[in-house]
Amino acid sequence: MQTKIEKIDSSSALAIKIIETQDENALDFLSFREKLGYANISHQVKKREWATARIAIKDALDVLHVPYPGFFKDEHGKSQAMNGHGYISLSHTMGFAGAIYHRENPVGIDMDLIREKILRIGFRFLDQSELDFLEKDPLHYTMAWSAKESIFKCQGKRGVSFRENILLDPFDKNTGIIKGKIRGTDFTDHHYTVQVRVISDVVLTYTIW
Repeated sequence: MQTKIEKIDSSSALAIKIIETQDENALDFLSFREKLGYANISHQVKKREWATARIAIKDALDVLHVPYPGFFKDEHGKSQAMNGHGYISLSHTMGFAGAIYHRENPVGIDMDLIREKILRIGFRFLDQSELDFLEKDPLHYTMAWSAKESIFKCQGKRGVSFRENILLDPFDKNTGIIKGKIRGTDFTDHHYTVQVRVISDVVLTYTIW
């Protein structure tokens, strides 16, 4: 996977960045509140992940010519713009961080490394109907997990169960789109279209409300 910046449409963009140590000068765009938060991260790996994700969202904003407003986490753990405009979602996996922005609609993004161990925990996040159509393949399971993670981030509230509340339509592991919906919550029957990309050993998914 290469570092990538992509304008999805006139209102949204995403960026994927290689996680690396960032020059402090490259973070001058951060708000004062964000700089304080960054300074208080003691774990160096988490510090690199945090900084790279912020640079990714800055890159996505630059593509749309949107000034960086600074972001904070709300009571549900979802990042919100300090000026109250636009929606973002952030993710990272081994070696990469990603971000997506939309001017008007909630978004969700997820990146996951494909690993065999996901087959052992499928029952924890998959409905029986999903277990019935998924192949016993780490890629297929990771696509399902990642799609649910993107939907979860897009809806933005805690207390939503991957297994009980997020239901995916049957999909093939070669697909580029996964359909899903929320059930049993305030967003019952809201349908999501999740974009899927498999790049090397990483699954990338994202969705826009």
